[in-house]
Amino acid sequence: MSSVYDWFQERLEIQAIADDITSKYVPPHVATGFAMTFYYRPTVTEAFASVEYLMTEVNFGWLIRSVHRWSASMMVLNMILHVCRVYLTGGFKKPRELTWVTGYSLPWDQVGYWACKIVTGVPDAIPVVGGLIVQVLRGGVSVGQSTLTRFYSAHTFVLPVVAAVLMLTHFVMIRKQGISGPL
Repeated sequence: MSSVYDWFQERLEIQAIADDITSKYVPPHVATGFAMTFYYRPTVTEAFASVEYLMTEVNFGWLIRSVHRWSASMMVLNMILHVCRVYLTGGFKKPRELTWVTGYSLPWDQVGYWACKIVTGVPDAIPVVGGLIVQVLRGGVSVGQSTLTRFYSAHTFVLPVVAAVLMLTHFVMIRKQGISGPL
């Protein structure tokens, strides 16, 4: 096992990367999202009721969901501010080009349903393949259980994994190349 570790350590400096990653804090929306998975039921008939139950019956459920929603919004705001700073300081220029590439629907209430219907319908405007893309996104011709299941899977697994991989790549490249300019 030591030789495998040494091989990776020599090429990727994995200990420095591991030390760097473990020194970071876990955003509140990750912890609260994990907590909410114990109560949320991703079915068309039970999704709204499960969110309502979490908000009204579970001890501090209202707080868990509120922290999840607000911290996720703050994460998006911070990401937008970060992208603006990188753009204004030229942080996307050589050699940092790759570094640059970096839950409305889940309550299944009226807002979630219509947001899903509208957003998944947008690709229909694409000639030839638009209809196929809409069916893949929805899991069928119309918005329903398959759509909710796909959005839940994307929200709890696919997007977090993709985001983690992109952020890890982003952090490794920053570690290797440094920050482009003043913060």
